[in-house]
Amino acid sequence: MKQYFKLDEWKIIEEGFNAEHQQIAESVFSLGNGRMGQRANFEEAYSGETLQGNYVAGVYYPDKTRVGWWKNGYPEYFAKVLNAANWIGIDIIIDGEQLDLAKCEVASFRRELNMKEGYLKRNFRAKTVNGKEVEVEAIRFCSMADDETGAIKYTLTPINFNGPITITPYIDGDIKNKDANYDEKFWDEVKKQANPNGGYVQLKTKKTGFEVATGMLFTISQEGKVRPVEKEKYVAAKVDLLAEQSKPITIIKYAANLSSQNYKAENLVEQLNQTLDRVSKKGFDTMLAEQAAAWAAKWKHNDIIIEGDVAAQQAIRFNIFQLNQTYTGEDDRLNIGPKGFTGEKYGGSTYWDTEAYCVPFYLATADPKVTRNLLLYRYKQLGKAIENAQLLGFKDGAALYPMVTMDGTECHNEWEITFEEIHRNGAIAYAIYNYVRYTADEAYLEDYGLEVLIAIARFWSQRVNWSEAKQQYVMLGVTGPNEYENNINNNWYTNTLAVWCMQYTLDVIVKVKAADSAKYNALISKISFNEGVEFARFTHIIQNMYYPYDEQQQVFLQQDGYLDKEQILVKDIPIGERPLNQKWSWDRILRSCYIKQADVLQGIYFFEDRYDIDTIRRNFDFYEPRTVHESSLSPCVHAILAAKLGDEARAYEFYLRTSRLDIDDYNNDTEDGCHITSMAGTWMAVVEGFGGMRVKDGKLSFNPFLPDKWQSFSFNVGFRGALLNVKISKAGVDIKNLSDTQITVLVHGEEREVKYSG
Repeated sequence: MKQYFKLDEWKIIEEGFNAEHQQIAESVFSLGNGRMGQRANFEEAYSGETLQGNYVAGVYYPDKTRVGWWKNGYPEYFAKVLNAANWIGIDIIIDGEQLDLAKCEVASFRRELNMKEGYLKRNFRAKTVNGKEVEVEAIRFCSMADDETGAIKYTLTPINFNGPITITPYIDGDIKNKDANYDEKFWDEVKKQANPNGGYVQLKTKKTGFEVATGMLFTISQEGKVRPVEKEKYVAAKVDLLAEQSKPITIIKYAANLSSQNYKAENLVEQLNQTLDRVSKKGFDTMLAEQAAAWAAKWKHNDIIIEGDVAAQQAIRFNIFQLNQTYTGEDDRLNIGPKGFTGEKYGGSTYWDTEAYCVPFYLATADPKVTRNLLLYRYKQLGKAIENAQLLGFKDGAALYPMVTMDGTECHNEWEITFEEIHRNGAIAYAIYNYVRYTADEAYLEDYGLEVLIAIARFWSQRVNWSEAKQQYVMLGVTGPNEYENNINNNWYTNTLAVWCMQYTLDVIVKVKAADSAKYNALISKISFNEGVEFARFTHIIQNMYYPYDEQQQVFLQQDGYLDKEQILVKDIPIGERPLNQKWSWDRILRSCYIKQADVLQGIYFFEDRYDIDTIRRNFDFYEPRTVHESSLSPCVHAILAAKLGDEARAYEFYLRTSRLDIDDYNNDTEDGCHITSMAGTWMAVVEGFGGMRVKDGKLSFNPFLPDKWQSFSFNVGFRGALLNVKISKAGVDIKNLSDTQITVLVHGEEREVKYSG
């Protein structure tokens, strides 16, 4: 672990300026509010290595796919959340010299992310090349209370001089994505206006036609000569003033991003001006107080408290903080990109990570409508999923949900993922099951869920084929969760998930038909479902599916031929050759036995009730030593299974790895952005791992243990109208009911009635 940032229970702290870590810090100190977000770029100019990033949720561009060999069914584009107008900019010119920490002598520097109250604060003292010394304090946030707005308070104090300073607050829309396939800019200017105290730029995305108006209002504590400036996609106001030694100059800048997703394009500027007027009248201090109150409400529901381990405490709060910044669940058109608002990698698009990892977090820590909106996001894209399947030759309403998407259209640009990593379909079905199991919202199945399940089951029934040699159904040419294997046959996880999905679909059909036959009949008429024929087809596959298994090792085989590979364990790889994805050729990786992330073990995690503890242990002990954990999604599943097996040391090791993955830059890639979706796995590692929480027969069940380094830990979970606080300490398990909904839970298998605690 690098531990570049200081340990603190509620803050991420950077002391001292190190340009080599700037892009990592930009990721870690990122801000967001579910509607918009930004990397922790400096307000003033910075000529060093940096990845500028400001993002508006749901606004994307279809960047034309760049491949060497085009294949039928290949996505035409890769959808990318766009780097939007930079609204934080405040250029500082001191006696003709630009303030730029890449060129200054930095005497002191401190940056802190206050996770408790939701703001970023930066203090530094610097000397310019000409010997002018200044102190700066900058505080900024993206408002949770008013989610189209943000604010900055930037205070500059001359230390050793009197003299001219030019302060230029600006909005810059002349930006581009670093990951653009053809190095093109994605925004066209619609209109702009610079004013003495602010201005706006309205931009329109090429091809998709989204329009975003970004505006600012500002005040400066000292009067000066103001000159509005307009350039292409850029507005600013240059303020010339005479600074006095030791006298602070404070700039307060209010900003807003309004999108044509929520307003008519022709009304954007009018609405923008009203929004800026409203927040500026509140004032910075009131907005900051509202921000603290909004975060207090979130922490009241989803904080995890760890006593006795500051590193673990800081890490879990960082993960929860970033998850809440990324997605609030207020808009079912939005989803959770793997990097959230912290970077461009993965395009900011939706992956199966949402269903497999994020759904458990939001189920327990937010109103059920938040998870319901995640499911509705997929339901509303069902038509596109059917079109995606048709492009690959499937028919009769079979649906293949995309690996990567913004609007339901597949846009992943690697064939082995686009065509073969089809297990994503199963994760979407599993999320429906998980939601209904947790909330008891059976109505969702009747209104939306069953239609999705049938379409996915139809896909599986067409994707398998009958093997005369085996006299069983097989599934050929797939990629499992372990992406260090491509084009394999009979991935155990995929086969298992497909059969489970078909069986769950049949079970739900019976349930919905019994609950509301009229609604069921309307659905099967709408989708042309032939109950007799399709029931029989699904059932025959369920009863005759092939699953690779090794009798000698008594483990489920990841795929056919896995044991033909040279079985060298991860511990025997020279340290200098890790990580493999940065040191080995792709050919060498594909021929190896090494596993990127949980594959068989992902299936055992999903369906652990099917397997006895010895089966789980054999598979864990076989596959974990072959797993390099080079996916951020890997450690959490291993932490949960290690905890179930009573392997407390390894469970804790995996927890630290998943929880501090970005803070400590484990995978040497935090500069690209934080691993947002895997952060939900950190929560799972604590609550499902150390807390042992499961849903058993409609009740919450806990089988917890206390890690040796911890004095205690506690977490809140919402379940079917009840809000529970669960605390595990050396004294035992204490559960308080913070709601007036009486509930019965299981603790180590024993029923415990939990009444309102007052």
